[in-house]
Amino acid sequence: MTNQQIADVFDLLSKLMDIHGENSFKTKTYSTAAYKIEKLPEQLSEMETARILSIAGIGEAVAQKINTVKETGKLPLLEEYILKTPPGVIEMLSLKGIGPKKIALLWKELGLESIGELEYACNENRLITLKGFGAKTQDGILKNITFLRNNQGFYLWAEAEAYAEQVLADIRKAFPDHKTEFTGDYRRQLPALSAISYLTDLDETSLRSHFGAIPGAVSDSGDEGLVVKIPDMPALRFITCATGDFYTTLFTSTASPQFAAAFAEKYTLPQAPASEEAIFAHNQLSYIVPAMREQAPVLEQAANHTLPDLIQPADIKGIIHSHSTWSDGVNTLEQMAVAARDKGYEYLVISDHSQAAFYANGLSPERIAQQHIEIDHLNEKLAPFRIFKSIEADILHDGSLDYNESVLGTFDLVIASVHSNLKMNEEKAMQRLIAAITNPFTRILGHPTGRLLLSREGYPVDHKTLIDACVAHKVVIEINAHPRRLDLDWSWIPYALEQGAMLSVNPDAHSINGMDLVKYGVYAAQKGGLTAARNLSSMSLTALEAFIKTAR
Repeated sequence: MTNQQIADVFDLLSKLMDIHGENSFKTKTYSTAAYKIEKLPEQLSEMETARILSIAGIGEAVAQKINTVKETGKLPLLEEYILKTPPGVIEMLSLKGIGPKKIALLWKELGLESIGELEYACNENRLITLKGFGAKTQDGILKNITFLRNNQGFYLWAEAEAYAEQVLADIRKAFPDHKTEFTGDYRRQLPALSAISYLTDLDETSLRSHFGAIPGAVSDSGDEGLVVKIPDMPALRFITCATGDFYTTLFTSTASPQFAAAFAEKYTLPQAPASEEAIFAHNQLSYIVPAMREQAPVLEQAANHTLPDLIQPADIKGIIHSHSTWSDGVNTLEQMAVAARDKGYEYLVISDHSQAAFYANGLSPERIAQQHIEIDHLNEKLAPFRIFKSIEADILHDGSLDYNESVLGTFDLVIASVHSNLKMNEEKAMQRLIAAITNPFTRILGHPTGRLLLSREGYPVDHKTLIDACVAHKVVIEINAHPRRLDLDWSWIPYALEQGAMLSVNPDAHSINGMDLVKYGVYAAQKGGLTAARNLSSMSLTALEAFIKTAR
């Protein structure tokens, strides 16, 4: 089992114990264990008991339970709580905005044992009679139920990637004389998917036989092709075609409905093309990469041969937006810097959390001064590699940043982000964001909407006004590369580029491995047409130094 899977076991145990009113000390023990396990840089599956016991916050009783989970994949104590908790009550834990204690009230006071019952109770205004609930809480729960329903059955592209590639490799190995390629949403690199789509010239009988040996696999034919479902995995959708129609079908099945309609209005498909490139050449169009086959305007660029030279993962020259053990990161500052250097990057922008983020061990002004001393020492030691002094400053409720001017002036770059009081209407959200953007110390606006894909919708913003303000005040807009954020959304990148914005693909790395997330930000940015020239983290060390010197 992975660390994340083991952490999920202890997290669920803590929450179920909380629902059942168990001793708060015990519940916190398991929630702390879950947090520590999730942050570990090495896998528990490879650790001996002595090493597990050396982890801060992990005692002997928890270590024994970890070993039980490692060996059996289960935890008897958790199984006990699952048996005495209605499945629908456990499902309520997936809703944002209500924790275990409120769920316990809903269950024990109102007798609600499913999300469906909870939704009905909200529509009947029954929650407002409960202590700790009100009309706003009730409305928020209804919105979160709607959001959850809209996203059921979806997976993040990054979560599906390894499985998608393995399935493709297995099919090609089993049927080397046939063609099989990715298509649909997956090929267009959409951040969230309902299924992984493939095009193949295999027949459905061969596909059913191929997957038939997998335990629990179910195949079903429909209008959209053969759908294969394997337990706990994204659905697989197979579109089949004749070999001679392969590239025509690949082209049509890859395109979004908007792109396909726009293409059909002006252009034609040649008979049995030998490649997708041949389809574009037939229409005197530049080749459009699959990621950009979303919106109609890209066809005009292809007709005018003005398509951008899209950013690539290799174009990232430095890691901007990263955290260390100074706040809530897993690795020390030196470990982060050395790893960035060894991965081929020219610099690291260390941006630990600010003091308002007490839950993330945010830095007081005194600790900032201490960190800067360490950075100076490491810069001498690691030269020519460089660490830039930064902070992820919280945008406070009134839009101000988390330090006074004398402290903000000590940083090379200030990333301003919203982390608290996320339940805002558009007017309040924009007031906070615009105030932060106009602050002369703000250099980068971090994850602009605060969304978490498939988990949290994010606060509403007027994207055009936000982007225009960033351009006017020379604030770089982050494309947070964490697969759950990918914020700014790719669909707003074209407008940002038109207005002259500078963007920055940043991994928000909380560990050495977290740096590798930057590729997902690049993939999302490609959909919006971003080039390396308009991406801050593609600047060389010399160029970034010049950028910092010429900033306001």
